[in-house]
Amino acid sequence: MKHITDYENAKAKYFETLDLKATSMISLSFHGEFFGNIRHSFADYKRLNKMLPKNTTVVSDEVLRCSLLNEVIIVTNDKLEIVFASNNLAKMNGYTEKEVLGNSPKMFHGEKTNPETSKNIREKILSKLPFESKVINYKKNGKIYDCLIRSLPIFDAKGKLTHFIAFEKAF
Repeated sequence: MKHITDYENAKAKYFETLDLKATSMISLSFHGEFFGNIRHSFADYKRLNKMLPKNTTVVSDEVLRCSLLNEVIIVTNDKLEIVFASNNLAKMNGYTEKEVLGNSPKMFHGEKTNPETSKNIREKILSKLPFESKVINYKKNGKIYDCLIRSLPIFDAKGKLTHFIAFEKAF
């Protein structure tokens, strides 16, 4: 047993000389959450690239990747049915993508949503024009939040409207 004791004592002495920094378990939690967000963003990016027309240059890859980390992206088809919602939607309003697919973005509106703002947005959509607007939306739990929406129409190579892509951020 003398050899193991000598080894353990030498190891303890060595570790005493090191200048180690302690890291709390909370920081490891943040680290894991950060990498989880990046992983979800890459998955969203791949799904978006498969969905949108190939020759669309409305949004650059860099803008898309950055937006997936910092904003919620919602894509509707030409009938204004939600066909894509980024994974970070749940952080903003409590809904998962499965819960919103097939619905209109109006599902986030409620009593305090300004009808004039909704009318202006509808006019831009019918005219197939981009828009930026601040809207009062509702979370899944019924609480309100202010949302900045920047939306762009997406056209295919023949000029036919295929989707609207919206970049949303709660503030």
